[in-house]
Amino acid sequence: MTIKIETIFSSQQIQDRIAEIADEIAEKSYSKDILLIGLLNGCYMFVADLARALYKTSISLTIDFMKVSSYGNKTTSSGEVCLEKDIRQPIRDKCVLIVDDIIDTGNSLTAVLQTFETHHPKSIQTCVLLDKPDRREVQIQPDYIGFQIPNEFVVGYGLDYAEQYRELPYIGILKI
Repeated sequence: MTIKIETIFSSQQIQDRIAEIADEIAEKSYSKDILLIGLLNGCYMFVADLARALYKTSISLTIDFMKVSSYGNKTTSSGEVCLEKDIRQPIRDKCVLIVDDIIDTGNSLTAVLQTFETHHPKSIQTCVLLDKPDRREVQIQPDYIGFQIPNEFVVGYGLDYAEQYRELPYIGILKI
């Protein structure tokens, strides 16, 4: 099996857009004290770089992670969202920013939002690095979006295929 990866966003393009997103969040945020919750595994690079970019603004962060899964080792979502790791901190009366690597069907982010709303946060906003609207199955629009992408399977910058290619410093379309 021959695998090729066609770059669609360079490392520099990603960093430039993250700086812009941090400025947007700082400008529009309800609070200068945010609980940032990353959705593992794919978000780890994005969360780290976004946190550093937010440090340059007036935003103060607390960071936590949860893990939800719907892909397994496939290139398409199963449609079932499985909670594998929950957050450790209470979110009641906090300004929450949920950060994910990609939104396609919208099922995972919708499930997380529905769960969090029952815990009565002060506010909830969402931020995704990649938006794949052609795959949307539920009505959801993230508050902050890095890039819109076509209906292709992408890897790199934390995104994987069967736990491979997360370490790439760029984002590319996986060609199998």
